[in-house]
Amino acid sequence: MKITGAITSTVSVGAQRVTVQAPAEATPGGAAAPALQSEVLQPAAAALKAMPDFDAARVAELRDALAKGELPFDPGRLAGLIQRFHGGGRG
Repeated sequence: MKITGAITSTVSVGAQRVTVQAPAEATPGGAAAPALQSEVLQPAAAALKAMPDFDAARVAELRDALAKGELPFDPGRLAGLIQRFHGGGRG
């Protein structure tokens, strides 16, 4: 997942990829939000921007392991965790 200061929406249609960026919101007092100016953070931001949103090779590896039965899967445990997280089981 890429983390940016701007709100963007990317839609893939077939082989075409379209990115739409929302306009920047005004800040109180009319001052624009400062751009990333730190020389320390710029290389990290560039490296983060260059990273893929997810590791497609790892996802394919896990999907294949599940299909072959090499990766244990307990649907009851998953259902319990979902219910606890989304239900009233927290706190």
